[in-house]
Amino acid sequence: MSETGIHIFNHHAMATQFQVRVAGQEKTYAAQSAQSAFALTDKLESHLSRFRADSDISRIKGLNPGEKLRVSEPVFACLEIAKKMEYATRGTFSISAAALKTQSALPQWTLLPKEFSVRCDSGKLEFDLGAIGKGFALDRMAEVLREWDCAAFLLVAGGSSILAGDAPPETNGWSCGLGDDNSPDRFLLKNCSLSGSGLAVKGKHIFDPRTGEPARRQNRAWALTDTAAESDALSTACMVLDEKEITEILAQEKSWLVFLQENENARPLGSRALPPQA
Repeated sequence: MSETGIHIFNHHAMATQFQVRVAGQEKTYAAQSAQSAFALTDKLESHLSRFRADSDISRIKGLNPGEKLRVSEPVFACLEIAKKMEYATRGTFSISAAALKTQSALPQWTLLPKEFSVRCDSGKLEFDLGAIGKGFALDRMAEVLREWDCAAFLLVAGGSSILAGDAPPETNGWSCGLGDDNSPDRFLLKNCSLSGSGLAVKGKHIFDPRTGEPARRQNRAWALTDTAAESDALSTACMVLDEKEITEILAQEKSWLVFLQENENARPLGSRALPPQA
């Protein structure tokens, strides 16, 4: 590998392994850019984690109906995306889904953009950003790398969330598979995100917000979108949606593509063009 080949860096955060691959840059410079991106990830974790008593998400949980809390910019931005995805997926993605284990109904909340605040409308806001937070972190890491002029990158969180930047020099994209490295379905990705959810890995932790029951619809689902936060949330929603519902949603969201995986083969759904095969 040349000095300006592909350089790989790893970092543990958000209870998983993050990886940065940078192409076309000198190794020392690539390492500095990766460390800057990892530093941002650590900062985001301090805001987004429900396991940290001083995080915004933990403080939001303490709100009573009618009360509001001003939050940091990244938390507000992540919650905005979560609201958008809840609406787009007909309520099958919800950062409040796990609250149904302790509450009889989903808590209701409102974002107040002018105040950068969250208002509790009903219930206890037991937010869990596990199905969107890592993707959101990848999107923010990508912004850092681009500021360092490292536009040819591949970012991975936990193996199930991927965000591809520009293609490495003299290639058509980053080779990525649906599943492990031996997956027969491999594509060349650039400037898009691919995320997967599956019963074998985290199915017991995915709940249908409409019923409070664990996800049972799909064995594994992958979502390809423009951003990692969207692909994370969409792949989670697809675990509780049936195929007809997924098709109807994709008819409204032309930039989304879904793969439903059964055994070794995956079936694509949606009108977005398939990326080139690797």
